[in-house]
Amino acid sequence: MSTDDLVRRMQEKSAKGGALGSTVKFELEDGTIFIDGRSAPAEVSAEDRDADCTIRCSAETLDRLMTGDLSATMAFMTGKLKVEGDMTVAMKLSSIL
Repeated sequence: MSTDDLVRRMQEKSAKGGALGSTVKFELEDGTIFIDGRSAPAEVSAEDRDADCTIRCSAETLDRLMTGDLSATMAFMTGKLKVEGDMTVAMKLSSIL
């Protein structure tokens, strides 16, 4: 699963969701996904910008989160997902994931 594929899928999902009120950055091994959730729908891009919350994980882990094969709680508890910054922002991501 490439970063571009994940960006496209998040863009499709974010078009249906509401505003997060914050910014989030996913740092993957081969790229970055930036979500500007201050407007509805959230803007999703492959830009590397400062964010309120930064989540580090593999593209595979993010793909599994988006398909529902892995819960965010389990990914966090097993170390597959690392969160820096505002943890409450990370918990609001269900509308995009």
